[in-house]
Amino acid sequence: MRSLTFKLILGFLLVSLTGAALFAVFARSATVKEFDRFALEQMQNDFMANMSAYYRAQGSWVGIAEMFNQEALPPPPLALADQNGYVVVPAGPYHIGEHVSVADLGPGTRLEIEGQVVGTVLPIGGPPGRDLIEEQYLARTSQDLFDAALGATGIALLLGILLARTLTRPLRELTAASRAIAKGELDQQVPIRSQDELGELAVSFNQMSADLARANQLRRQMTADIAHDLRTPLTVITGYIESLRDGVLEPSPARFDVMYQEAQHLTCLVEDLRTLSLADAGELTLNRQSVSPQVLLERLAAAHQHQAEQQSIALQVQTESDLPEINVDPERMAQAMGNLVGNALRHTPDGGQIVLSAQRQADTVLLMVQDNGDGIAPEVLPRIFDRLYRGDESRQQQNGESGLGLAIVKSLVEAHGGRVGVISGGIGHGSAFLIHLPLA
Repeated sequence: MRSLTFKLILGFLLVSLTGAALFAVFARSATVKEFDRFALEQMQNDFMANMSAYYRAQGSWVGIAEMFNQEALPPPPLALADQNGYVVVPAGPYHIGEHVSVADLGPGTRLEIEGQVVGTVLPIGGPPGRDLIEEQYLARTSQDLFDAALGATGIALLLGILLARTLTRPLRELTAASRAIAKGELDQQVPIRSQDELGELAVSFNQMSADLARANQLRRQMTADIAHDLRTPLTVITGYIESLRDGVLEPSPARFDVMYQEAQHLTCLVEDLRTLSLADAGELTLNRQSVSPQVLLERLAAAHQHQAEQQSIALQVQTESDLPEINVDPERMAQAMGNLVGNALRHTPDGGQIVLSAQRQADTVLLMVQDNGDGIAPEVLPRIFDRLYRGDESRQQQNGESGLGLAIVKSLVEAHGGRVGVISGGIGHGSAFLIHLPLA
């Protein structure tokens, strides 16, 4: 298989040869044409000068034809008609004494002496024949054109080789990096050598490689976290069952409650994983309907009001008047917003405040869950929606948490065509989660 470099060099060579050949042909043709035109004009000027001199000396055209019959003079290169249109100097198709029509006199050149037309110089056809010196001049010109075309082809070939290598070098680097990725070495970066399409391709490749490496790292971390999250409750349940079976522990409602809570944690984790997998596959079923943002927030507040009162937390709903409706699945959106409110309740101290608000922004409705609780460290914000990511590694799952709540929020909101974000003033300054949803 021919390499791209060879094909490019061959293409440049063919283009250069074709261009040089066409240049040489057209330049030769133009040179000959212009040379013959110059020779014809020069011959006509000399002829007219001689005829003018003769007329001034003689005062008429009498005897002009006999002058060209002398052996010392060459045959006339052009014909000449007097002021009455009669041929006085024959040449070509024109004969002595022949009367030339007005139409035939038109292409000729008027010969004037002291403002008076005394004759017309008539063309007799093509350019005059070239002598040996003129042929040698044209031959040398043609050779120079050929040498110039050959030199231009050589320079074009060298530039083509340089350009071909410049073009294919990034492609070779991309090919090598792609093969490395195929072998499992995902974190590959290629140098960006230009700002053109190849440079954009290198930038896109580097971004893709970095995303692949990060996704692979997240996948490994997620697998390890899921294994850990599954192992912990299973260990607790297995330990209790073995102890109860061997009679080490006596059955009691408290022990059964512990096992039940751990089983519920497993159920929650499995259900969250199933929701994420459906969202990733684009198979998450959404029963969309037009819903008032205020009704959605009031339903959410009512569902969490009891827990908020137990923690002495003020849970408020604030919405603008006349908000347009949004086209969402109420149950899925309640699940997403419920995760945010649940997080806010866990990280807001007793006596704190949580505000659920809605307002219109351009062609979207902004839903916001804002608290004055623990806040989020700035270095944690970019990864807050990653699956099983914990800003505080010492914090373990509490109250049946799976560690996938915010990832589920992001997947559900994006499935509705919206986007989710978070802002925080830092540790101890609270946080706000923002959901933008398109209008119904």
